[in-house]
Parts: sequence; C-alpha cells; structure tokens
Amino acid sequence: MTSQIDRLISRAENLITKLETLLPTKAQPVDWDVTAWRWVMLNRKGALQTIVHPHQIRLENIQFVDKQKEEVVRNTRQFLQGLTANNVLLTGARGTGKSSLIKALLTEFSEQGLRLVEVEKHDLVNLPEILSLIRGRQEKFIIFCDDLTFEANDTAYKALKVVLDGSLTNTSENVLIYATSNRKHLMPEFMADNLATAHWDGEIRPSDAIEEKTALAERFGLWLSFHAFDQGQYLDIAAHWLKTFDVAFDADARQAALQFTHTRGARSGRVAYQFARDYAGKLKLHE
Repeated sequence: MTSQIDRLISRAENLITKLETLLPTKAQPVDWDVTAWRWVMLNRKGALQTIVHPHQIRLENIQFVDKQKEEVVRNTRQFLQGLTANNVLLTGARGTGKSSLIKALLTEFSEQGLRLVEVEKHDLVNLPEILSLIRGRQEKFIIFCDDLTFEANDTAYKALKVVLDGSLTNTSENVLIYATSNRKHLMPEFMADNLATAHWDGEIRPSDAIEEKTALAERFGLWLSFHAFDQGQYLDIAAHWLKTFDVAFDADARQAALQFTHTRGARSGRVAYQFARDYAGKLKLHE
C-alpha cells in the first residue's frame, strides 16, 4: 500500500513539473546598463537576454571592404545623430567580414548610445514584441539578423517585411535592422522560376515567384555586396593578424598560410584569422 502511494505521489510531482513548464513565466526585467542582448524564448515567453561580453572587433581590423565599411559607418552615424538612415543588408561570399562589420559598429559607437539586439531567423515573428520593449528609449538599437536566409516554403519572412515596410504602427525612430546573408535575394532561386518568366513584344516580365523572392531584399534601403578575396588579399589579412599576435610574416609563414587554405577550400578573412591564431599558437608553443 505504501509503495502504491509513493508511486502516486511521484507521478503527481512529475505532472506538476510538466504543467509548470507550460505556464507563462514572469517576465524578467531587462538590464539596460549593458550594450548587447540576444532574444531568447523561455517556456514560450520571449526575453532580452544580456550578452555580458560582446565580441570586441575593431573597424580597422576589417580589411579590403573599404567601400562597404564606409557606407555602413556613414549610415550608422546618421542614425546616431537622429538623421534619416536606412536598414542595411550585407550579402556575398562567406568570411568576408559581413558579420564582423556589424559587431565592430558596437565597439566603435557604444559610447555614443548604440545598442545591438541579436535575433535569430525563427524568432523574427517576435519583432513586434521586441520593438515594444525598446520603443521610446533614448538609446539607438540595431536589430542584428546574422546569416539570414529563407526557404521557398518559409513564411517567417513576412514578419520582417512588415517591419521593413511599416504597418499601421510606425517603426520606432530608434531602431534599424542590419542583416547579413550569403544569398543575394535571401531566398533560393530555381530554374523553374525563370521558366515562368513571360515575354511580351520584347519586354521581359518576371514571374510572380521571382518578384516575391526579390521583394524582401529590395526593402532594405542600403544593400551592399561582399566579394571573395584573391590570394594577395588573403595573405595581407593573414600578415595583419600575425602582426597583432607579435609574429613576423616571413617566407615560412607565407607558405604555411597558403597551405592552410588547402584544408579549408577557400580564401577569406575568416580563414586568414584562423590561420594566424593557429600559426602563432604553434610557433610560441615550440618556443
């Protein structure tokens, strides 16, 4: 009899635990004394989670994208000074500094009131809730969406379209969206889309599918492309990072940098940085 009661009590406790996870949790106060947050979902309730140690990247460490960097910095300065500014989309090759450039803005301008909120693609449906939290604050917020892509049957992009275009509720003047993507139009493009393109008296009329796929990217007022680095640029970046680690870029380092790309199949700023960390660490370990 006692064992049956114990089992009933255990089952009741397990049931209560499961029910507690379904109940809405009390919203935690936002720590506004920090400079960066990540939007997270806990027990079906969204919250701004503090990023205690944001990635510190300096603008001068991002090389060979001077034009793109100049445009993004100019747009951000306009934003911070209360002038008109645009949402930004950075597209192009992997490892060319798209995400690093946005992170470097926080390092450069946090003392001027710039703040960063990182939002994953699947959480974009919560943008209205995020905007309601930061609307009216004195700081300037960049909502950062990294590696933003949508599949053909993905409807999450509609929430982003509403915020970019504005709805019956105007987007707050203290918020901009900066996004990065390896896809030019954020969505996959298929041959079937082009086959549906119509031709009328020499005029090309894109299919509805193509129009839909380009519409989202076109809603970003500032749209910048990043291109893959050549060998010389890759080596220059590797030399720059080795210098920051107090290691000379001699003939041995140059050869090692070239060999390092064979294991990665690409030449990019990210690969150059990874090489420099690996090479400098091994060299100092032997010393």
